[in-house]
Amino acid sequence: MVRPSKQTTSGIWAVLIMLTIAFVLFPDGPDGDSEPTVPVWTDATQSEESLQYTSGQPEQQPQSPRNESPGARSPKPASPGANPDAAGDAPAKPKSLSKHVTEYHIQVSLDEGSKQLAGTETVTWTNPGTQSVRNVVFHLYPNAFRSEQSTFIRESEGRLRNDKMQDGSWGEMRITGIRHSGEGDLLHRTRYLQPDDGNTHDRTLMEVKLADPIPPGGKVTLHLQFEVDLPQVFARMGYHDDFVMAGQWFPKLAAYERKGSRGKEEEGWNLHQYHGNSEFYADFGIYSVQINVPQTHVVAASGFPTGRATVADGRKTYRFYADDVHDFAWAASPHFIYAEEPYADKHIPGVKIKLYLDPVHAELKERYFFAAKQSLKKYSEWFGSYPYSTLSIVVPPEGANGAGGMEYPTLITAWGAAEAQPDWSLEQVLVHEIGHQYWHGMVANNEFEEAWLDEGFTSYAEDKAMKAIYDLSGYLPLQAASLTSPAPLKQNSWEFENHRQYADNVYTRAKLVLIDIESQIGEAKMQRVLRTYFQQWRFKHPGTDDFRKVLEKVSGQSWEFYFQQYVHGGLVRDFSIRSIDVRPIEDQGRKRYESIIVAERSGGFHRSVPIRFGLEDGTILTERWDGEEGEMKFRLIQDSPVEWAAIDPDRQNVLDTKPSNNFMRSEVDEVWQTRWNTGVSRMLETLIGLFAW
Repeated sequence: MVRPSKQTTSGIWAVLIMLTIAFVLFPDGPDGDSEPTVPVWTDATQSEESLQYTSGQPEQQPQSPRNESPGARSPKPASPGANPDAAGDAPAKPKSLSKHVTEYHIQVSLDEGSKQLAGTETVTWTNPGTQSVRNVVFHLYPNAFRSEQSTFIRESEGRLRNDKMQDGSWGEMRITGIRHSGEGDLLHRTRYLQPDDGNTHDRTLMEVKLADPIPPGGKVTLHLQFEVDLPQVFARMGYHDDFVMAGQWFPKLAAYERKGSRGKEEEGWNLHQYHGNSEFYADFGIYSVQINVPQTHVVAASGFPTGRATVADGRKTYRFYADDVHDFAWAASPHFIYAEEPYADKHIPGVKIKLYLDPVHAELKERYFFAAKQSLKKYSEWFGSYPYSTLSIVVPPEGANGAGGMEYPTLITAWGAAEAQPDWSLEQVLVHEIGHQYWHGMVANNEFEEAWLDEGFTSYAEDKAMKAIYDLSGYLPLQAASLTSPAPLKQNSWEFENHRQYADNVYTRAKLVLIDIESQIGEAKMQRVLRTYFQQWRFKHPGTDDFRKVLEKVSGQSWEFYFQQYVHGGLVRDFSIRSIDVRPIEDQGRKRYESIIVAERSGGFHRSVPIRFGLEDGTILTERWDGEEGEMKFRLIQDSPVEWAAIDPDRQNVLDTKPSNNFMRSEVDEVWQTRWNTGVSRMLETLIGLFAW
């Protein structure tokens, strides 16, 4: 899931104000050096020119790169006339990429009048453990919107990102029947679980007791009937007028973890309710889904269609199939403008990109396709191939942004079409959500307990891709300065104090930690680390320690102490110049100047940092400090007095959350200097609170 964008007007003001402050606080450097350009990651066998755009939105539609890979197809023009109801090109059945623990066969019908789903589900679960199991557990996510007493609403207060749940617009899932061969109806053998907070009003987790145990490797098949009342679109699901987003819409089996998986001491179900901050976690499997909607509607869904949509009695039925995925989502609207393009590259055997546009963005299809293709190209070069035959992009209408900026296997949602010509947020959200196809979709970490492994990695990859594709970079010192409440990255999502702290850490601080690691081992080796991690752990649900072990193996050094500080702990850094004392002295019969500069470090350790000293005569001196002590005094005796001092002048210490105190002039009154630093810090916090995510 991406962090929220802003309205254009407030966003422009935020950028202007922040850039002004950044210019005051962080000029090109006391010695006139400009900030080094972030190198672009490249394919090991071929580099590609980055596109150079001016700031703001592009004045013309971007063209395909000149250096297209030799094996790439020349895609046909985007075709709004393509038929979204046509039969899909089902790929040849490859060897399964994942261990199939679940198999779903679902039929669902949308009642457009009541905004209700009615469905049947046949699900088979294969016991992946080493012990017999007497129960199965389902997530009933729509019950998060059942009342103000649900855990989700209690924790979120009915807000997520910039969206607010509409008053009285409740949603609910009702299980109306559960059958198992030979056991009859099992509804009387169900109960709701609240393992995280004991909230007896919460019904987002349901256990079903079975009469007979399921042995290791054994299977159980259950037949469910269910109904879902859709809320007005909020927190990834619901309706807006005649647009419907069905995310987390069906009874979904919880993940079952074996002993040793992610450090688990005992095997068993991974049991968590739906929380205000948490996203999702499930086992891989197969989905065969039949979706019945009004004849006027077009459906976008995970996977690919297995045949032409059929029409009868004013209704239309779609059939989709998805393999090696852990979730299934769909959207429907009578207003979608459909376009599709094939794309292939030497790292991508072939994918059909399917675009479901809101009419407001009918003229922007080339921007969507270009962003999707280039994102797939870069991520496949850097991490590994995109193995699926489709990628669907849904653009919600204005007013349905609660469905926007979200990832599902082979399907993503863009921001709602609130503006006819949006800024770079259009590209940014696509780059981010397509990045999720790798970390959330294929590596598939536990987002209840270790959300940073998805959101932080995706945010890091997003920054790399935006630089490589559009030559756009975020200003890292300002992002670090926004971290007003750092916390451990590896913790349950609901244990953060609030959503702001959750987002600041699992998105921004996690990304900065990865950038910090990269700064210590180099970009080339960091690329090897992430590619190795992806290749080794895709479809296997790794944990934090699994990533650390890959990092240690590739880098050839221990990272345990680093992870204790910045991953398991919530440390950041603050390197500062505390004081500059200058006095004239007589040295061997001539007048010279003794300058005492005191530097301080608080927070976590860091490798050595440079300290630059500027003398009045223009001389520039540089020392390095290992940062092991909390304080260091530098004594300089020169013919000219020290005029200023700057620690980390090139701003390579990305986890320094108070960059305003990295620079000091010797002649500035100490009281004024203190007030300046404090004032700027408070101003930054205020601005970030108003305009940042």
